[in-house]
This record gives sequence, structure tokens and C-alpha cells, in this order.
Amino acid sequence: MGRITGTYIFPHPPVLIPEVGKGTEKEAASTLASVKKAAREIAELKPATIILTTPHGPVFQDFIHINIKHTLSGNMKKFGSPAIKLQFKNNLTLASSIIKIANTESIPCGGLDDSLTAKYGISEELDHGAFVPLYFVAKEYSDFKLVHISIAGLPFKELYRFGSCIAQAVEQFDEDVVFLASGDLSHKLTKDGPYGFDPSGPEYDTQLVRLLKNSDPEGMLQFEESFLESAGECGLRSFLMMFGALDGFEVKSDVYSYEGPFGVGYSVASFKPYMRLEGESLLNKLDRTDIEKLNELRSAEDPYVALARKSLEMYVASGSIIDVPDVLPADMARKKAGVFVSIKKAGQLRGCIGTTAPTRHNIAEEIIHNAISAGTQDPRFNSVEEEELENLIYSVDVLGEAEVIDTIDELDVKQYGVIVRAGKRSGLLLPDLEGVDTPDSQVSIALKKAGIKPSENYIMERFEVIRHK
Repeated sequence: MGRITGTYIFPHPPVLIPEVGKGTEKEAASTLASVKKAAREIAELKPATIILTTPHGPVFQDFIHINIKHTLSGNMKKFGSPAIKLQFKNNLTLASSIIKIANTESIPCGGLDDSLTAKYGISEELDHGAFVPLYFVAKEYSDFKLVHISIAGLPFKELYRFGSCIAQAVEQFDEDVVFLASGDLSHKLTKDGPYGFDPSGPEYDTQLVRLLKNSDPEGMLQFEESFLESAGECGLRSFLMMFGALDGFEVKSDVYSYEGPFGVGYSVASFKPYMRLEGESLLNKLDRTDIEKLNELRSAEDPYVALARKSLEMYVASGSIIDVPDVLPADMARKKAGVFVSIKKAGQLRGCIGTTAPTRHNIAEEIIHNAISAGTQDPRFNSVEEEELENLIYSVDVLGEAEVIDTIDELDVKQYGVIVRAGKRSGLLLPDLEGVDTPDSQVSIALKKAGIKPSENYIMERFEVIRHK
């Protein structure tokens, strides 16, 4: 039976490579010493395969890219050192097993064929997130195959679950594996750094290093997306995949170093599984908790949300559109209004479609058709699959009449949504959305949705909603 003998977090600044840094790497002396230490440890473990996750490969919102080329290679040409090259054999057998197991768990992942990479200009060479850690490992040990995996914008729990799929695949093979999770920390530590400063940056790094020291992936799963965006984080999704591969094990953690030169946080750490946990694993706990929460939500649904859910469930399962129920609240049966239906999965948006004004005979019909559209026609997402239905959470916004406003000062992001219009173009943003904290940001997002430049002449309207969830 195969096993993961060690896992490591590696930062990936190209400047660490002496041929690239040309002396600048000395400003990250602690990080440089730590990556060399980790590389020596990996050489002692002599893994047959290294699995590496990176934030800088081909990254998709809802698809995990696993490189399926026979040979994985790259160089430092983008960073002024084209002569620095690496090349490894791909462990296609292990990669294929990971893909198969993950797809069985309804996690979309796999490789890309040459026609797709050519059409969209996608490079499958080793990105710098992979190259930098492997450069140091290869200095000490090179007798290994590689599996090259990119992060995705999937919900954090699904990335953690994907890591557990990696562990299952490893167990099917009679070889030792090391897992490298490539990722920097915050990119917003100092005013003179390349990304500027945000107070969330140092705060994030402090929290994350503490969680790493305690080997606490459950804490990492609690980070809010808006906080992470403000902090300019890099590697969290890569780290969650790695911790998922350790699910069900007692882990010895060791943070070798942390520093923030160049305005970017770098940490090197190791996590070694040494015995199986007794009792419930974190993944099982998360699944159980989610089921309990969903059952509570289902039991507390009002007629608006229940109708949205049942409409999509029937359509996905059978292709049929549900009839308007005979027994409904008077407002749903008699009134007309624009309606937005939003769908979330594991805390992340899974679809949202609506109408700014009524298009059907009543609110109930509006909910039915917009719920189906939200689950099957939102261009940002693939259509909802039947196996996803039990994990979806719905909300329904019934829109009041919009009124024209003269200035942005008449907006309140908690109370009012906004519509912007210029000619035939229009964009709408609902009120009280996570991460939208000011009228300026609310209008800016609405303008982008409409394809209206801020310099153009446009009108603004505000509206209130009754939110059912």
C-alpha cells in the first residue's frame, strides 16, 4: 500500500534561485535556508513520486487542472534565466487514478487536450509556483516522477476533499509519495512592496502561521473570501489540498521559518503523518455538520424558498417545469414583481439569475422560471448536476419598484440595490451582499456588469428587496 511520507509548504519567489536573484536572494536568507533544509529532508525520504499543487498553473473556477503530458518541463526564461531548466517524467498512472476518484466524488478535474490549450493559449509548462520548489529539491534528489496539479476556485471544503482523493489514490499504489504545497502568504505586507499595503495582510499571515503551527486546517476553512482578497493571499487553496491528503491522520507540524521580505510573506513548513486518528475525521465532521445545517434550513424554509428549491430539483431530475402550487400565500399568487433567485454551495455562489421587472403572471411563476435559470443558465457556472441538489442553499429576493436617484449619496448598500443604465445597457446589484461595503463599490460593480465605463453618462436607480432565505 502506498503512503504519503511527508508534506511540505514551499514559497515560490523566483528571486530565491541564485541565477535569478543575483544576490537579492540574500534578503530572504531565512527562507532560503529553510527550503534547502526541506529539500534535504525530501532527499532522505526518497519518494518515488512528488505531488505538487500550485496557484500559478492553469487555474479555473470550477475545474482542477491535472497535467497529463508525458513529460513535465519548464524554465526561468520569464525571469531572465532561460538556461535554468527542469524536466521530469509525469506519473500518469497516479494522475489518472486521482482524476477517477475525484470525479467519483463529483469534483471536476482532469487534463486538457492539445486543441484546448492551443485555442485558449494555455501553457502547461511548469509554472514558477512549481519550478521554484522543484529547483531546490532537484539539487538534492531527482529520482522521482511528478504529478503537477493547479488550484481551482472551488469551495474550500471541496478542495480539502480533493486532497483526500489524492490520498486514496496514493494508497492504491505500492510507493512512497511526498506532497509539496506551493504558495506564498500575503502579498500586501508593506507600502513599498509590489502590491502595496493592506492591514489585512499582516493579520492574515499571523493567523495562518498560527494555524500551520497547530496543524489546524479546520481554522483555515473559516477564512472569509473578502478578507483573503484584501490580504492578497496566494497559497491557501494549495495548502488546503495538502491538508486534505492528511485527513484522518495525526500530524506532526514544524514551521521552519516565516519572513516578509519584498512585501510578501514566505513560510516553509513540514507536516508528517504518523498515526491514524481515532474517531471522526475532519472531513466526516464537516459533512455531518453540513447535513445538520441543511436539514435545519429545509425545515425552516418559507414558501418562496421552498418553491425555488423544488422548481430546480424537479427540472434537473426530470426536465419538467413544476406547476404553480394550488395553495400559496396571497402575495405569491396575486402580485407581480421582479425576482432574483440566488443559489449557493458550500458558502460560495453557484448561480444567480433574476428579472428587474415582472415578466410572468405572478411572483410564483417568476420564482419558478428564475430558479431554473439560476441553476442551469448562469453563464458563470456549469449547469447544476443532480448529485449537487441536496447541498444547495437558496435565497429569493422580491424586488420593489425602482426609483431614479440623483447622487450616489442616496444609496445605502445594506438597504438598497442599484441599477445603472446607459442606453440599452444596464447592470443591477442586489443590496446587502458580502464584500460590497460602500456605495462606490456597489455602483462600480454594477457598471462593470453592464459594460458601462465610469466616464460615460448613466442614470442610477435604487430599489429595496424583501429577502427570503
